Amino acid sequence: MKILAIEKELKDVDWSNKSYILEQEARHVHELYMSEYLREIYFNEDNNAVLIMECKSLEHAKEILDELPLVKEKLIKFKIMQLNPYTGYKRIIKKEQV
Repeated sequence: MKILAIEKELKDVDWSNKSYILEQEARHVHELYMSEYLREIYFNEDNNAVLIMECKSLEHAKEILDELPLVKEKLIKFKIMQLNPYTGYKRIIKKEQV
């Protein structure tokens, strides 16, 4: 199942003094990437992480994200949603063309 997870900071944080936990976070994210649960990761214009994941379920994605150091420290959380295949092409492709 394809999952979209968007990070949200839970409080105002001075990130300049958080280098140790940010390094832990980067290591954990790398492990997720190597495990193939994490397919892509970006930062949006607000510097929030945007993750594309491949997991068994939404609950599985939540379990994985809950293990991130910044989530454990209650500095961030994620909005998690399932991504489904686009089906709009059915409206323009006639059956005889398939």
